[in-house]
Amino acid sequence: MSYSVGQVAGFAGVTVRTLHHYDEIGLLAPGERSHAGHRRYGDADLDRLQQILFYRELGFPLDEVAALLDDPEADPRAHLRRQHELLTARIEKLQKMAAAVEHAMEARTMGINLTPEEKFEVFGDKDPEEHAEEAERRWGGTDTYAESQRRAARYTKDDWKRMKAEVASWGERYDALMEAGERPDGERAMDMAEEHRQHITKWFYTCTYEIHRGLGDMYVADERFKEFYDSMRPGLAEHLRDAITANAARRSGEA
Repeated sequence: MSYSVGQVAGFAGVTVRTLHHYDEIGLLAPGERSHAGHRRYGDADLDRLQQILFYRELGFPLDEVAALLDDPEADPRAHLRRQHELLTARIEKLQKMAAAVEHAMEARTMGINLTPEEKFEVFGDKDPEEHAEEAERRWGGTDTYAESQRRAARYTKDDWKRMKAEVASWGERYDALMEAGERPDGERAMDMAEEHRQHITKWFYTCTYEIHRGLGDMYVADERFKEFYDSMRPGLAEHLRDAITANAARRSGEA
């Protein structure tokens, strides 16, 4: 079974021009030619193209990709293991970046200033400006990125004032709830946790119950967030974390 250059371009999500270029530089020469001289790709060619695109997605230049794939000492399983390790590291990096974005948005909501080190620690020893264009190219089209950028860009000073007023009102009511001896898994406490989640969704990004549980843990683990909530009432950070957990479990049970 063999495939035309147009079919392969459709399978792989690349352009015909890209496949022609790969052929011209010797990176991916089709295994066959038709009687008319047209390129025809077999299964082995598709396997090689998959490896090429894996390495390209990981940022390898074409000459390095060629050197890796043409290494007589390497077998296909070695390539897959290497790519799996690199992709796992990339996923971990993206998860950390996503957590940093959530952290920054939540900090802005609460009026907490992140230190310069905290703002940029997600980039490790890389210059974020140097890699900004690449990050935009790779991840700028995601729904989460677009949502957070769109919302933050349109807020006015009055919006931020209203947002903080809502936080203050919520804090006063949560203080009263704790004063009355409400347990974190009580109905009123869980309702307040749900209001907290909806506030984040309203102003910043879609806050799922899973994300909300992660934020609850952060409110206790991060000293500045803990200080913020405990300034409303000592022990509020842990009480809220437990209420968030109970509310998520309640909603899961209703589903």
